[in-house]
Amino acid sequence: MERYSRNRIYVSDEEQRKVQQTRILLGGAGIGSIIAECALRFGFEKITIIDGDKVDLSNLNRQNYIRTDIGKYKAETLCKRLKKINPNAKVSFINSYFDHENIHDIIHGYDIAVNALDFKNDIPFLFDKLCSEQNTPVLHPYNFGWAGFLTVIKPDGCKITELSKEPQGFELTMANYVANHYAFWHHKDLWLKDIIYKYTHEKENLPPPQLSIASWLVAGLSVNVMYNIATGKEIIYFPKYYLSSIMND
Repeated sequence: MERYSRNRIYVSDEEQRKVQQTRILLGGAGIGSIIAECALRFGFEKITIIDGDKVDLSNLNRQNYIRTDIGKYKAETLCKRLKKINPNAKVSFINSYFDHENIHDIIHGYDIAVNALDFKNDIPFLFDKLCSEQNTPVLHPYNFGWAGFLTVIKPDGCKITELSKEPQGFELTMANYVANHYAFWHHKDLWLKDIIYKYTHEKENLPPPQLSIASWLVAGLSVNVMYNIATGKEIIYFPKYYLSSIMND
């Protein structure tokens, strides 16, 4: 295991083997592109990437692509990058969005799923539902600019639809949930509340602002949780969450 020799002490040989055999389903190759590389470098060698989106210039501030990737499918491009890092890894891709026709055939046979899908319709909710039926835990990563946020859906636990059943704008729903939860327990406002206010008062209807910092923070959180799941360690589930901020919270 020379490739993972610098994981020693942190990760035992037995744990490393468990990690290598863990099957990861990556739904969405935006923020998922950073998570995928972090996972691969850690030792997860069985990764399937699903995304029908193509790389554009606005992705380059925070996603795992370069200028010459613009116009190419994210899933395929990411797969090729990962294979260059570890040619022996079993990384596969599908250049397609999840939809009501294909999602039932794709979601089976995985140990961990990552729901990094855009909330443009009910597919992210259906993704969670089908994973739960397969007894597969689902990671939900979010980019909050100065913070990485992660919550995990337990197969028989609480679902994110308890916050809202409306997919449109769900990222904002989750951001409000975190900001309000933080204020309740810490008796002070999180800086995120000011970001939410400024975003909701923009004159144009734009996608939420995101920074490269949070992409890497949430990738670290995600892979740590993957490792804990793969090796049978304790993790926390939604409505609890992981939040890693550089703002001295």
